[in-house]
Amino acid sequence: MAGKFKKGYYVNGHFVAEDSAVDLELKREMKGRHETSRTDDKRESDELQALGESLLILSADQLEAIGLGEKLLDALAETRRITNFEGRRRQMQFVGKLMRKLEPEMIASAKAAIVNKTTGSAADKMALHVAEKWRDDLIANDDAFQRWIGIKPETDTQQLRALIRQARKDQEAMVKAPAGTPHRQGRAYREIFLLVREGLEYEDRDDSVE
Repeated sequence: MAGKFKKGYYVNGHFVAEDSAVDLELKREMKGRHETSRTDDKRESDELQALGESLLILSADQLEAIGLGEKLLDALAETRRITNFEGRRRQMQFVGKLMRKLEPEMIASAKAAIVNKTTGSAADKMALHVAEKWRDDLIANDDAFQRWIGIKPETDTQQLRALIRQARKDQEAMVKAPAGTPHRQGRAYREIFLLVREGLEYEDRDDSVE
């Protein structure tokens, strides 16, 4: 009478019986690889969540320049408004999940932006601060427009006026929005900053030529 058929499987054409020494050794190897894979995944997840938190040091304009998706931009903006520790922790976990969906090129751009922000020269940081101050003043005060035109008469006044009007409308809409609505500055807000920054940089280039 034939012996009872043993349970098992084939590896490279060789039969491996269940619970045999070879079977147990293969299972140990597979378990080790699985645990290593989970460890690597956890490490990568933690690194991306930390990167997401580091993005909070960037301004809205700088985040927009990276090209992050709208969902991630909204999540980061919401994180800034959360002061409760547990709520912020959960929000950062959500940011981490969104970060894992980014393409490698986008992650590289995010890292580069953070490095540039933290290691930029004092002069660069001052120029950024001056541009941001001009943008805020132009939106808030009518007299700032005249002051800007006084130092940059070549500015397209019609374009700048239109951007200021739109930025003010966007801010009014943000104030009137229902509670809990994610607040993001509109396109006009960012374009005023870029216009001012370009104007100031051009002025610096002219000075260096002289």
